[in-house]
Amino acid sequence: MPEQTFAASPVPGTDGTPLSAEDAKLVTLARSARARVGAVEGAAVRDQDGRTYAAASVALPSLALTALQVAVAQAVASGATKLEAAAVVTESSTLDGAGQAAVRDLAAGAPIHVAGTDGSLLGTVQ
Repeated sequence: MPEQTFAASPVPGTDGTPLSAEDAKLVTLARSARARVGAVEGAAVRDQDGRTYAAASVALPSLALTALQVAVAQAVASGATKLEAAAVVTESSTLDGAGQAAVRDLAAGAPIHVAGTDGSLLGTVQ
């Protein structure tokens, strides 16, 4: 299988509108997943039925996955066919392209909220 390259997307600033309670929960779950294993990033997604899946990035010698890729994989493995929203907690100021592509495979317009490690919203990619 040929290797794919995804460009990182800049995260737009927020307009001051607070997240809904459901989307704030995604940020909290992503922070927890990241902190639990001391990963570079954590992510959480919500599927069409309101179920949530949280994950941390994976960095092994033979396997590297972004937190969003793992969260999307968990959702798909559980039967999800669509995502409503996603959140990533990261030290970076950009959203990784591979994780964004994984979300877009299931939802072209779902918001991806990007937060800093303290949980503060950095922006949302539509």
